[in-house]
Amino acid sequence: MTQREGGDPTPLPVGWKEYVGLPDWGVRRIKAKIDTGARTSVLDAARCELRRVEGGLLVAVLSLVPSSRHPERRVTVEVPVLRMLQVRNSGGGCEERPLIETTLQLGPVRKRILLTVTRRASMCFRMLLGRKALEGDFVVDVSRKYLHRRGEGRGTRGE
Repeated sequence: MTQREGGDPTPLPVGWKEYVGLPDWGVRRIKAKIDTGARTSVLDAARCELRRVEGGLLVAVLSLVPSSRHPERRVTVEVPVLRMLQVRNSGGGCEERPLIETTLQLGPVRKRILLTVTRRASMCFRMLLGRKALEGDFVVDVSRKYLHRRGEGRGTRGE
């Protein structure tokens, strides 16, 4: 479900990189690259522990570091794994990643998205927003960046 302040159905312009929020987890600001070449979004996790809980449900316990400038600011979340997914990584190899769901906040748009989790510490961006997260709500202007600087608001747990 997508919610947008004012109910405007026009796709929101975004730059090739933006700050986004993950409000379900208390992350107000994380730097994301808008990646129309990727189908699925991906999030960096400093640690990802998979475990079975009562009833056989698979959950991921994630340790997130939203800002490379403040590695001491960690957020730990536990989230159900929808399924394990084979993904081709940036090096061209295949890896199995947990697929999870959360709420994305980008400017005035708040919507549920699917994303995979992997280790991206060596990459410039903690998160990539893929085509499925963008479709219907956003249009990308590759000549611009940070059109929506604040994720979901001032004062951050992330960056």
